[in-house]
Amino acid sequence: MHWTDERVELLKKLWSEGLSASAIATELGGVTRNAVIGKVHRLGLSGRAKAPAPAPQRRIKPTRAPSHPLRTQTSAPVVRGNTALAPQIMPLVAIEERPEPALRPVEEVVIPMSERVTIMELREHMCRWPLGDPGREDFRFCGSRVGPSGPYCTHHASIAYQPVLDRRRERDRERRAARA
Repeated sequence: MHWTDERVELLKKLWSEGLSASAIATELGGVTRNAVIGKVHRLGLSGRAKAPAPAPQRRIKPTRAPSHPLRTQTSAPVVRGNTALAPQIMPLVAIEERPEPALRPVEEVVIPMSERVTIMELREHMCRWPLGDPGREDFRFCGSRVGPSGPYCTHHASIAYQPVLDRRRERDRERRAARA
């Protein structure tokens, strides 16, 4: 397909009339919707405003009075029928704040350079905790004997695997501090 001056003028005219790219492609013949879109962008015609689509007419249903209005003699909600799955309404009770246990600071264990190992020296029974920057030449792994389960010694496992409750307490503390 070749864009002649006549076809380009027809494209500009149809585009300014608000026809879609598909409709223009059909009108021109022998050209795809994507080719029309590409030519429109190359010509810099893409700045037209779309005509607003007419809003669909909605049929308004007439409202009717309820056949069995609820009685509002009491302020308590009325639950009728099968109440097995109904939500239980519990009175609001002040929750007692318990003092949070002090978190023990993580003591830094100094591992002698003689015990630290490179990736080539690392074995199955050795701790895989990384020490230092992996991009530097002095990067090593802990190399201590691994604990009962997992890839780390007992000290590094206590850092890597924190109990869920401790993490939740820390997250709640951060949220409270952000609100204050």
